[in-house]
Amino acid sequence: MTASPVYVSTRGRAPALGFADTMLTGLARDGGLYVPAEVPRMPAAEIAALAGLPYEEVALRVIAPFVGDAFTETELAGAIERAYAGFGHRARAPLAQLDAGHFLLELFHGPTLAFKDFAMQLIGQLFELELRRRGERVTIVGATSGDTGSAAIEAFGGREAVDVFILFPEGRVSEVQRRQMTTPAAANVHALAIAGDFDAAQARVKDMFNDFAFRDSVRLAGVNSINWGRVLAQVVYYFHAAVALGAPHRKVSFTVPTGNFGDIFAGFIARQMGLPIERLVIATNRNDILHRCMETAAYTRQGVVPSTSPSMDIEVSSNFERALYWAHGKDPAVICGLMDDLGGSGGFRLSENAMAALRQVYDSGRSDEALTSETIARTFAETGELLCPHSAVGVAVASRHLQHDPATPMITLATAHPAKFPDAVQAATGIRPALPARMADLFDRPERVTPVPDDLAAIEALIRERTAA
Repeated sequence: MTASPVYVSTRGRAPALGFADTMLTGLARDGGLYVPAEVPRMPAAEIAALAGLPYEEVALRVIAPFVGDAFTETELAGAIERAYAGFGHRARAPLAQLDAGHFLLELFHGPTLAFKDFAMQLIGQLFELELRRRGERVTIVGATSGDTGSAAIEAFGGREAVDVFILFPEGRVSEVQRRQMTTPAAANVHALAIAGDFDAAQARVKDMFNDFAFRDSVRLAGVNSINWGRVLAQVVYYFHAAVALGAPHRKVSFTVPTGNFGDIFAGFIARQMGLPIERLVIATNRNDILHRCMETAAYTRQGVVPSTSPSMDIEVSSNFERALYWAHGKDPAVICGLMDDLGGSGGFRLSENAMAALRQVYDSGRSDEALTSETIARTFAETGELLCPHSAVGVAVASRHLQHDPATPMITLATAHPAKFPDAVQAATGIRPALPARMADLFDRPERVTPVPDDLAAIEALIRERTAA
């Protein structure tokens, strides 16, 4: 493999790192997010050659240029094979057709029934390889709006070189999501129910990373979507799906239900690599700060309202910083100013040039609770496909977009299995989706969960105590 590419912080005040250090570091020490200094290009002939390949082979070819010599080709290929061996569908990410020109990319066949498994299972393997090589141990701390936490616990539970602490907002995740975090028996995983919403949980995680004395004492590592390795793993399914529909010989568009912007930013990286993506459509629920920003150029917090798609109930959209970095010509000084404004006054306004850059790539739309429920019902009646409420947000927004551009195939990302949100699906269709057989006893398993206040010192004290035990 080639030499390791260089990764830099969006805020320009942290050291440049190679891939392995970027993956283990997570959040940069200046509070920024790591991005590749240069995105490798994939020629059209190489994209065309992906047609018909197994998902694992596509993953190897897409990921390898970003990894360089951090892992050998044999190590990377082995990690990829192990990561996806436990998925419940041999295609890993199959496409289903909903309508003329509208396709659903099913990303819920992993062990925790959500798209987060594609990234988390892989970085679990890569973390283990690198930590074993270094003879080190780390403490993983993450915040979740529902799916990241269970995916992290599944990927890292029982691994020798890590302790895992996941903060989730008490009462703001589905019952299935909660139990997936609280029922695993591995001693190295800890589910912490924080008194507050996801933005509070995410803020405390960022506070821990910015408390360098604590960060260094417990060797803190992050696996939220702030981790570049997470974004990179998600780039793969854009290539896999687009090539299945004829890329690079024809363009495709993607609609992505998103709150923290990581999944759709992976599509931007695929586009930067040369994948012919016409539009990336941001789909938001009633917590529509991203859609409002695309409409008005103002990114302003108004408060989070609980919804039936709780994984999108977010206002501080961490990965949007990466998109803003590109929209401002990779100028870290501008990003520092915007993030200072967000922390101080609760928002910022983007320039005409920045908005023009974003609108060259992204469209956006919003689906409220009524439209989301209606979309679940209509899609099931017309196609037999049961959608989780997050996926339904995507389908609702994508259907509107298709009316404006029916000639370009649209792929909507189905981000979770409907059984993770049975109440919303049953309310819309009268059908209560069942969990897969391997998870049928989920509600019978004993739970382990620790309530914590929205208080940095208290959370840090708990983590110190448990990692010292």
